[in-house]
Amino acid sequence: MKKFTLLTAGLLLAASGALAQSQTPSTSQTTPAANTEQNPGAPVAGKNSFTEDQAKSRIEEAGYTDVTGLKLDDQGVWRATASKDGKTVNVSLDFQGNVTLAK
Repeated sequence: MKKFTLLTAGLLLAASGALAQSQTPSTSQTTPAANTEQNPGAPVAGKNSFTEDQAKSRIEEAGYTDVTGLKLDDQGVWRATASKDGKTVNVSLDFQGNVTLAK
């Protein structure tokens, strides 16, 4: 009787272990992990967490050089003068990271 009880307990443990295994979930997710597209309504007003140095770097990463006069306006948009393709332009950086020609 003792052997039967041990055998039954062993089988129950083995069966519960097999049931506990999970399958890899399959998804049909097509949304990218990060938004890499620029918002067409940019610059978007909002609380901006970019520091001045981060804002300047972000503008330079967008292909602008000689970034000067960088100021955070009352709408939370960084604004500056910069050069690109030999032209001096006014640029803006919003809290979403969109770098655009200033409106």
